[in-house]
Amino acid sequence: MSDSAGGRSRRLEDWAFYYPGPIWLDGNAIKNLILFFDGLAVLVPDYLSGKPFRTDPAIASGLHEHGLLREVSPETFIDRGAAEQLAKHLGKIIDSGALDRVDKRGAFNELSMSRLGWDAAPELAQKLFRKLEKRGLARKSEDRLSIPMHGSVRILILVLLAQILAPRGPAALNIRLSPCTDQGEIVRGLIEFLSLPSVPTAGAVISADIEVVGIDLSAVPIDEVLGFRKENASAYRGYRRDLHKFVRDLAMAGPGEEAHEFEDRRREIEEEAKALLERAKRAWHGPATFGLGLAGALWGVKAGDPVYGLIGTGLALAGLRATKPETPGAFSYLFAASKRFPRR
Repeated sequence: MSDSAGGRSRRLEDWAFYYPGPIWLDGNAIKNLILFFDGLAVLVPDYLSGKPFRTDPAIASGLHEHGLLREVSPETFIDRGAAEQLAKHLGKIIDSGALDRVDKRGAFNELSMSRLGWDAAPELAQKLFRKLEKRGLARKSEDRLSIPMHGSVRILILVLLAQILAPRGPAALNIRLSPCTDQGEIVRGLIEFLSLPSVPTAGAVISADIEVVGIDLSAVPIDEVLGFRKENASAYRGYRRDLHKFVRDLAMAGPGEEAHEFEDRRREIEEEAKALLERAKRAWHGPATFGLGLAGALWGVKAGDPVYGLIGTGLALAGLRATKPETPGAFSYLFAASKRFPRR
């Protein structure tokens, strides 16, 4: 996708959209992840503004200095359309009784009221809250900024929200957003949601296994990582694009598709991953610790069909018009940095 200024076409940058929290869990993972994207965006409620800089100042400041980190405020980024999408789809799930089996003894965690859409559509957010409170899945706010929410429901909301907000990137931020998380249960939540009968997926829900593509960069200064990134940008961005295309094609595959063709494509992806790992090892001689995978699904679009905006992935929600028909879908990258990866 590109935009035009002064008669010249410019490619929209592809940014990782980290979720569920306002701060990453592992700086090593972020150092690796930034190799694959043009920048990193995090959804940070206003009352937590600056948290990345307080929690991980070295990496946050290093990224910010190079224009690679952006805090996105849910108070303004979640508009009424996004709040309506959240209310519609979460409301359907609540009304279906799917959450009635949740163990009420589970831990409760804070969810900012802004991420439930309170600033954009308070009446819708209040309605959602009351439904959840009635089922023992949410409690009244103690600080007027956040809501104690059952952990499983909080994860579901954040899964939905990441997919709803991602398409707003081009119109609202002039960047393309790709949901990314380092928490496997989040992606499992996405897969479970996409598998619900109420979601009109056109193909199977597909998950590409995590491939080891990076090494332990915890001791490498962020400026050195960014220097390597500049020199190797094409290879890393190419791998990410190929991985996304592979999962999209699998999701769209019909029953007559040749299995061996996809197996050949999978092997190509694996070879690309090995090549990236070797690049990193030649530069820093570290053990393999970083992996990247992708999960998602697609659904068909009919002219005038209201499901075009499902989960917000249709271009209409971003105020854009495609030059050719596109099939909306929901995708999320899963990345991991772990000492448990084998040494290669």
